[in-house]
Amino acid sequence: MSPDATVTHLVGASAVILIAANAGGWLSRKLGQPSIVGQLIAGIALGPSLLSQLPSAVGDTLFPQAIAPMLTALSQVSLVLFLYVVGYELDLNLLRGRSRATLTIATAAFAVPMLVGAGAALLFHGPLEHLGVPRDMSASSVLFLAVALSITAVPVLIVVVRENGLAGTVPGVLAVSAAGLIDVVGWAVLLGTIMESGDGSGMSLPLRLFLLLVFVAVMVGPARLVLRRLMRSPGVAAQPRLAVLIGFAFAAAWATSALGLHVIFGALLAGVVTPREPDGTLDPELVRSLDGIGSLLLPFFFVVSGRSVSVGALGGTAVAVLGGVTVLAVVAKVGSGALAARACRLDRRTSLTIGVLLSTRGLTELIALNAGLQAGLLSGPLYTVFVLMALATTLLTQPLLVLCRRVRAADGDPRSSADPVSVAAPGGH
Repeated sequence: MSPDATVTHLVGASAVILIAANAGGWLSRKLGQPSIVGQLIAGIALGPSLLSQLPSAVGDTLFPQAIAPMLTALSQVSLVLFLYVVGYELDLNLLRGRSRATLTIATAAFAVPMLVGAGAALLFHGPLEHLGVPRDMSASSVLFLAVALSITAVPVLIVVVRENGLAGTVPGVLAVSAAGLIDVVGWAVLLGTIMESGDGSGMSLPLRLFLLLVFVAVMVGPARLVLRRLMRSPGVAAQPRLAVLIGFAFAAAWATSALGLHVIFGALLAGVVTPREPDGTLDPELVRSLDGIGSLLLPFFFVVSGRSVSVGALGGTAVAVLGGVTVLAVVAKVGSGALAARACRLDRRTSLTIGVLLSTRGLTELIALNAGLQAGLLSGPLYTVFVLMALATTLLTQPLLVLCRRVRAADGDPRSSADPVSVAAPGGH
């Protein structure tokens, strides 16, 4: 295929991807679901799950193999921008000064699903072998599967909290605060898992770890100081500053990718070290600009991720594993979060609402699964199972929240779901 023909196909495929993803997102919102659900379904539909059911000429015309590297590149660009914003919005002050309730809920909602995931991977290894998991499954693979059940998607969670009128209430604040803590620990464990799994860089693990520590030290030290001076300098216009920050995010993503890790870790760290406003708030112009660019490019990530998902190829064993994984994911998250909240003397309705909110996975889960697939920690069929699990658990969030509203709070409980609380407050006792 000539370069001109390749570009023509890429432009046409981009039009199909953007229209399909935004149509799916619009329909999803109409059905009371986050737009991310519809966009993810559209991405899966544009992969083998649907195109394999059509004449081969259709798939070859829409997405010829020649444009696959370009679509992958666009998907990685979208991930860098998205994770940079996630890191920038991530408030590390959650790690200190938090209430006992937030810490208790976050610990339980991360540790219990991890133990459940690791136990399930070891106990039900037989069915997993039918999905391409080797008999001698590595410790990294077991740990990754455990982390996959522990993730909470903070960006999707914030949307769910806002759309359900829970912003500023006890369950909303506690769920978002606990999810922020879970994110910090989850990304750290995921980083260690992928480092341990090895890579094709030819570096030994000690050397990679040393270089990673040097990189982190540079990021939190000199790089952060330079960025603070840049962002607070009155002589720097908004657009050049935005371009420098985006370039900084890509440079950090390149560094972690060169270390044999995923670009997501460098982008996330770049966002974390980017200074906030002097009063500790986010720069609204920066967030708005990056959100706009990221929203435009994220559909490419959904399509590239969907190309590794083949629903039609799932056999009976895979369907059974999907059902089991989904049940475990929901029960472990909702149960651990709700019981931890009850242990902190919150009422039944509030506790169940917190557990349900923490079960939201969505895009963060998909990013982690994509990284695990590239690192060889997941087989193709198992990747499909976990992507569908992430979709199912996110779809279940809204119906489960409706059920939570029907739960009557116990008389005499000190907290109620309707009680407002300041987002900046510690969050409960």
